[in-house]
Amino acid sequence: MRNKKKKIFIAIDTNNISKAKKIIKETRTSKIKIGYKFGLEFILSKYGRNFISKLKNKIIFIDIKAKDIPNTMMSAINSLKDLKINYLTVHISSGLEALKAVKKASSKIKIVGVSTLTSLDNHNLKEIGYNKSVKNLIIHQSKLARKAKLDALVCSPKEVGYVRKVFKKEIITPGVRFDKNIQDQKRTMHPSKIKSDWLVCGRAITKGNIKNNLKKLIHYLN
Repeated sequence: MRNKKKKIFIAIDTNNISKAKKIIKETRTSKIKIGYKFGLEFILSKYGRNFISKLKNKIIFIDIKAKDIPNTMMSAINSLKDLKINYLTVHISSGLEALKAVKKASSKIKIVGVSTLTSLDNHNLKEIGYNKSVKNLIIHQSKLARKAKLDALVCSPKEVGYVRKVFKKEIITPGVRFDKNIQDQKRTMHPSKIKSDWLVCGRAITKGNIKNNLKKLIHYLN
C-alpha cells in the first residue's frame, strides 16, 4: 500500500459521542486520506444517527453488514440516505438477487460487499456448515460481488492477492495489527504489508494515545 493508495477508515467502535468527537479531532491529518467507519453499536445508540447526520466534509462509512431478503435490504438502504453516506456494507451471502436490488437502490452510496468475517477461520466455517476453505469461499464471494456490480469488497489482508484477480474495484481490509495481539480477529496483518485500497483501523489507532498511534501508522505506510 504505497503513495496514492494510503487511505484509512478509522473505526468509531463506541456509542459514546464524546469519544467519537475525540477520535475524529485527533485523527485529523493531511498526510493520508481519512474516512470514518460507524458500526451497529453507534448507529443504534441514542444519539448516534443524529451525530452522523451533522458531520460535514467527512468520508462516511456505515458498517451495518445488512443481510436480509431483497425488499427489506432495499428499505434499509433507503432509510439511511439522509445521512449522506459514502460507503455502506452488505453481506455477500445475502445472495445475488439481494445484492443487485441494493445496488440498484443505492444511488450515490458505494455498496461494499462483506465476504467472510476476519473472526472466522477454516474450523469456524466447518462449524457453520460450509464445505469450502476460507480462500475458496472468498474467491466465490468475490465473483458474486463482481456479478452484482458492487463498488467495493471487504476481505482480510491475507486474501487481497487472490481477490484482486477476481474483483477489480476497491478492496477494504480490516485486521490491521501493529503487533502479534490479534484480539478477536484471526486473519490479520501488519499495515506495512497490506496491499488493499483502504485499511480499516480501530483499536490499533483509537486505544491509547490516538495521535501517536496515527503517527506510527503513517510511518509504517511510508
